[in-house]
Amino acid sequence: MKYKTLHLKSANVYLQKNSLMVYITRRERFSAAHKLARKDWSEEKNYEVFGKCSNPNWHGHNYVLHVTVKGSPEPSTGFVVDLSALGDIIKQYVIQFVDHKNLNIDVDFLKDTMTSTENIAIAIWNQLVKPVAELGAELHSVKLQETENNYVEYFGE
Repeated sequence: MKYKTLHLKSANVYLQKNSLMVYITRRERFSAAHKLARKDWSEEKNYEVFGKCSNPNWHGHNYVLHVTVKGSPEPSTGFVVDLSALGDIIKQYVIQFVDHKNLNIDVDFLKDTMTSTENIAIAIWNQLVKPVAELGAELHSVKLQETENNYVEYFGE
C-alpha cells in the first residue's frame, strides 16, 4: 500500500491513499414561528408540559442551521464539496420552505409533526440527505440552534 505523509504543524500523520476524511460545514439562517402543543390536550395541559412554547398565538425564533458534510477532497479542486453549491441545496430544499413561515402550518415536510427543535432537525436531515449525496458528499450532521443557549445535533441515527 502507498501512504502519504501529511505535515500538520510538525506532526506527521500517515494516511492510506484516498482515505482522507474531511468535514465541512455550511451555515444558513432562517426565522420562523411555531408552537409546541398537542391537539388532544387542553390548553392547560399543554402549558404544563411545554410552558410558554405552547402559546396559543405562537412564538418565533431566529434559527441558525449548520449542515456538515464529509468526504475526501477532490484532487483537482481540493474541495469536499463546493460550499456555494451546498448553500444552494440547503436553500432549495429547506430555507425557502421555512424562512418567515409558521412551521406548524406552512411547511409540508413538517405536517403532523411536533415542531420541537429535535424533530425539525430530523426533518431537515431527511430533506438534505439525498441532494447532498447527489452533490458527491455524505451528510454528516444537521445542527439547529433555536436560541443562544439551545441547539440540537442530528447525525442520521
